[in-house]
Amino acid sequence: AGPLEDAQNSGVLIPESEVTQLVGHRSEVFICSWCPTSSLLASGSGDATARIWVVPDTPSSAAASASASARATVLRHSGAKDVTTLDWSPTGDKLATGSYDGRARVWTPKGELLSTLGGPAATPGGQIGGGGSGGHEGPIFALKWNKNSTRILSGSVDKTAIVWDAVTGQALQTWRLHKAPTLDVDWRDDDSFASCSTDRLIYYCRLGEEGAVRTFSGHTDEVNCVKWGPHGRLLASCSDDCTARLWSVEQERWVHTFAKHSKEIYTIKWSPESNCRGVQLLASASLDKTVCLWDVSTGSCVQTLARHTEPVYSVAFSPDGELLASGSPDKSLHIWSLRDGSLVKSYKGSGGIYEVCWNRHGTKLAACFSNNNLVVFDIRM
Repeated sequence: AGPLEDAQNSGVLIPESEVTQLVGHRSEVFICSWCPTSSLLASGSGDATARIWVVPDTPSSAAASASASARATVLRHSGAKDVTTLDWSPTGDKLATGSYDGRARVWTPKGELLSTLGGPAATPGGQIGGGGSGGHEGPIFALKWNKNSTRILSGSVDKTAIVWDAVTGQALQTWRLHKAPTLDVDWRDDDSFASCSTDRLIYYCRLGEEGAVRTFSGHTDEVNCVKWGPHGRLLASCSDDCTARLWSVEQERWVHTFAKHSKEIYTIKWSPESNCRGVQLLASASLDKTVCLWDVSTGSCVQTLARHTEPVYSVAFSPDGELLASGSPDKSLHIWSLRDGSLVKSYKGSGGIYEVCWNRHGTKLAACFSNNNLVVFDIRM
């Protein structure tokens, strides 16, 4: 018996009656993100739209699927092709989207366009979206709000990173440090951030300073993802060189190298500080079909999660630090116990999974699929 038969036999498989299907996108759904202050779920797709779904707090059902799908707000990105990235402001009252046309857009939860960052279009209120003042000249791959919801950081194929004033839509500063596309960006605090690139380098930059505060070099292939840990003490990165690394702003050399994967690492996530293992964990998702859990203090792999039959594209820790979800093009979503690495729940969809994400309470889990749909699961263990 294969993994799914095993799951079915042990009562692990989630039945269709316990899921909410969100239907409406006309192309594959690349990204999804829950609002940090409400039950709204945002998604971005290759159909040049983002959508905001009102997901009922009630248990999943066919009625819930119909209700949520009917009440979706469609954010049309004219001429944009793919919506490649999105991020809710920490205050939950604005959604930023990045797209293939090199523009970032800021929306209200009701779907009103507040401003366009970059490009020639003037935005409501007569604000100009920073076109000549340093907008992106290529697709935006990463986009993040700072913690106090005043600025937006974006990274693009055009090799740059830009910090924008979220209120006026003006570009505050542009960094042209990377020699190749910028793949990811992440704020450390309200004024400083890290960026990574296919040029194998990571830059730590601060608003108001021209160059990089620090350059982290050591990866021997493209750096796919950077994420600051709790309190901004350490930066985690992952690469096509099959390793993840930890860096400190106090030193140029890495603190730890996490080397166990046999293929490229697509993404990484930090666990909540308080979790069932009692140690800070980092999860890495790899093209070798596995997820590794690393003890950040020792640099050792404490668990390998191996049930997927294709590369793992997305991982997400539950807010209470008890569970980890993973999604893959193999159409499977797996939910693992962090206590012992056992498989708790599985779902087999009808398309590959690009991203999985938990709501703020840890009661619902969303997954977005290559067959144009999103699925929401009730997680009440």
